Amino acid sequence: MPRSIVTSRPSVLKAVLNLWPPYWGTGIRVVSVSQDWLRMRVEMRRHFYNVNAFGTHFGGSLYAMCDPHLALLLVRHLGAQYVVWDKAASIEFVAPGRGTVGAEFEWSPAELECIRQKTADGARFEPEKTVEVTDDRGCLIARVRKTLYVRRRKTG
Repeated sequence: MPRSIVTSRPSVLKAVLNLWPPYWGTGIRVVSVSQDWLRMRVEMRRHFYNVNAFGTHFGGSLYAMCDPHLALLLVRHLGAQYVVWDKAASIEFVAPGRGTVGAEFEWSPAELECIRQKTADGARFEPEKTVEVTDDRGCLIARVRKTLYVRRRKTG
């Protein structure tokens, strides 16, 4: 996925992600990207092709719907002078997912400022965030813990 999609409009990122084969093929859908690039909502309806042997959401699909979003939003705010990678992740399955599930991804202005301060001298920083996957009734289905790697690019 080209880096340029996070330098365009939120609607472009949403459209590209919704056509991206790993998402399109599993029924994952980006519902919204805020105009300020601080928030994103992703949902996944249950289909015959994204369920496990027990008829509930396949765990890999639950994780896939949470994979790149925190990094994509962060890249937009920090810009090309930063390296941003997903470093680690874990998922805790809390309840079976049936029906539509969703997750919200968000960075606050204070978190962005903290990242800039901690990386100003070229040091790496590994912010951690937890995202909750809930069903359409608001019940917790899974918790995804993400660790990102962030550092200013070396100049010169």
